[in-house]
Amino acid sequence: MAATFNVNAEAGLKKLDGYLLSRSYISGYQASKDDLAVYSEFSVAPPSTCTNVARWYNHIDALLKLSGVTAPGQGVKVLSSIVPETSTTDVAEAPAADDDDDSDVDLFGEETEEEKKAAEERAAKAKASTKKKESGKSSVLLDVKPWDDETDMVKLEEAVRSIKMEGLLWGASKLMPVGYGIKKLQIMMTIIDDLVSVDTLIEDHLCVEPANEYIQSCDIVAFNKICKFLQLV
Repeated sequence: MAATFNVNAEAGLKKLDGYLLSRSYISGYQASKDDLAVYSEFSVAPPSTCTNVARWYNHIDALLKLSGVTAPGQGVKVLSSIVPETSTTDVAEAPAADDDDDSDVDLFGEETEEEKKAAEERAAKAKASTKKKESGKSSVLLDVKPWDDETDMVKLEEAVRSIKMEGLLWGASKLMPVGYGIKKLQIMMTIIDDLVSVDTLIEDHLCVEPANEYIQSCDIVAFNKICKFLQLV
């Protein structure tokens, strides 16, 4: 089945860029009339952001400056928003290429093993870079203890929740009696493991100014990984 591209539309250009990710030519392992068909639709060189299209375009452009393209190709359909001005009569009268002319220089030989390997490596790198990294999460229960029974526990909790960082989400809390009229704050938090270190949170945020005006110490009561259940279809 022939490939179809519209290089004058952004979506079509992206489609072609993805198509050329693991290919050096539009069809087969050497330049053909399919490459010419697509190449001719570009009024200007493609943007460098489309790395695969730009690589292919520069290669075909260089080859065309040196020699003609004679390989028959496999057939390709090109959608274009620009109406071509080519006369069908001129095409019909154009002389056929002489397949038996051994004097032509073939600059479009078989793709080398190095080129095939390079194309495979590009595809592997692109696949690896687009793979989303799954970062684990944990649920942590903290004991936050005040200095004494005169510590304002409302202010203490406000000091705790005022600490903001990427990957940290404060949850439910409650006051628990310790003794002699003193209460401690128990508070839940959910963290993204790759972004938040509980030890750093306690040492560098909860037990230093200004939070330590109310907080005497912090302890980890529970630390549980949040499991992900994957449904296989």
